[in-house]
Amino acid sequence: MSFADIKADMQTRLAKTEEALKKDFSGLRTGRATTALLDDIKVEAYGAMVPLNQIGNVSVPEARMLSVQVWDKTMLKKVEKAIIESGLGLNPMNDGVVIRIPIPPLSEERRIELIKIAGRYTETARVSARNIRRDALDAVKKLKQANEISEDDQDRYEDEIQKMTDTAIKSLDECLKAKEVEIKQV
Repeated sequence: MSFADIKADMQTRLAKTEEALKKDFSGLRTGRATTALLDDIKVEAYGAMVPLNQIGNVSVPEARMLSVQVWDKTMLKKVEKAIIESGLGLNPMNDGVVIRIPIPPLSEERRIELIKIAGRYTETARVSARNIRRDALDAVKKLKQANEISEDDQDRYEDEIQKMTDTAIKSLDECLKAKEVEIKQV
């Protein structure tokens, strides 16, 4: 394994860490309707737990409203129950054909709570980035121990790995700041 391979692997893993953080953020309710809000909801259907988006169409007809058009009308009650039990604080309205979910405005307490949750998600992503750095540094040490690189190369590679990690963590922090602004503005 060469340093180019180590670096490429590290870049890929850091990018996946940022993508995972953004996906986590998309599930945080900010007062705006987004279909991503319901992505993690599972419904008991046909003897198994099935993602909501595999039971019906989720759409955003208005800025503060989600609608779920269930394909099998017998599943309406189960979908409604799953949304209520999801812990998102949503109150679905079932009219027998479509489930409408109004997105209430956020209270100040809920905003503060969401910012704390976003901070925890970001800290988890930072830990992941540091673990990726550790793995890359270990790989460089193995190259040195195998006498494939010199000490100068090892130092240079370690500096480059640290710079990549710092850039990734800065990017994660920028994602957090953007999410905080989004939560505060709604």
